[in-house]
Amino acid sequence: MVQVKVFDKSGKLVGPIESPKWELTTAEWKHRLTKDQFHILRAQGTEPAFCGNLLDNHREGVYTCVGCGLPLFASDSKFNSGTGWPSFFQPVAKENVIERTDNTHGMQRVEILCARCGGHLGHVFEDGPRPTGLRFCLNSESLKFTDKDKLATLADPAADPAALSSKDGKATAVFAGGCFWCTEAAFEQLKGVSDVESGYAGGSKDSANYERVSEGNTGHAESIRVTYDPRQISYEQLLDAFFNAHDPTQLNRQGNDIGNQYRSAIFYANEHEEQAAQAKIKHLTETKAFPDPIVTSLEPLKAFYPAETYHQDYAKKHPNQPYVASHALPLAEHVREKLPELVKPEEGK
Repeated sequence: MVQVKVFDKSGKLVGPIESPKWELTTAEWKHRLTKDQFHILRAQGTEPAFCGNLLDNHREGVYTCVGCGLPLFASDSKFNSGTGWPSFFQPVAKENVIERTDNTHGMQRVEILCARCGGHLGHVFEDGPRPTGLRFCLNSESLKFTDKDKLATLADPAADPAALSSKDGKATAVFAGGCFWCTEAAFEQLKGVSDVESGYAGGSKDSANYERVSEGNTGHAESIRVTYDPRQISYEQLLDAFFNAHDPTQLNRQGNDIGNQYRSAIFYANEHEEQAAQAKIKHLTETKAFPDPIVTSLEPLKAFYPAETYHQDYAKKHPNQPYVASHALPLAEHVREKLPELVKPEEGK
């Protein structure tokens, strides 16, 4: 874990707060980055002078690590050094950039790296302007620029209210979107998700079994309980996955699965989850993300009852079962295609 400053969903820089350190394999980094980005960020390369696409960028905003999205530098500290590389006199937060001695190429310099993923950014020199007298010399390929009016898009899972209030680093969320075999498979592949459990929500304890729920009159919906690390994936991002893992415009059904137990529902456990779900549905409706009205119900979570053992990890254990092959796996693939940034690297290959 590292202590860094990040943006919250209002676009405000907060912290320092605890965030997981990114430790990917070489293969995973190559999958995530372009060839040029990998050469610089992971192999300590340097782009040619006066060639970087951010050298002459004069817009107001923030420069983040292209590898992990950590905020690094702001436009108000950028200056024209005449060296041919983007230059800044200070980072957006001292915690977010680390320094180490670099003795390569027959000289001694101070290398600067992203504090969260260890990516190579460039070097820092003592020939900069006031007030610091420093020149942080960066490679454009190490950076991604976000305009000032879009900083809210940089909201980090570590700044999620659930993350800040979680004592053990874990939180849970309950969703229903048709057969739980399908939604379970879609969510198990997400980064920051440590467990997905199939079960029932919406009804009473005495009717929380597959035989009774299948009758369609218990008030239960086939649901999943997602255990996740809100410092790695936010509740809002889980909502994105939820709305891509099923059709939220079908009332009390998903395809040929018909009945109240197959309804689209979000079982919120607190005010934050309720407001986030309301905001997500409003946004999807206003942007006409679906051709038909969203019928997803928002229901207070009273209890979640785990399903029978044979239902757990069903799609993973039975990938060749006809229903799994024709329904569950295609939905999981749809989530991977639509939200590749939320998928664990090894799942996206």
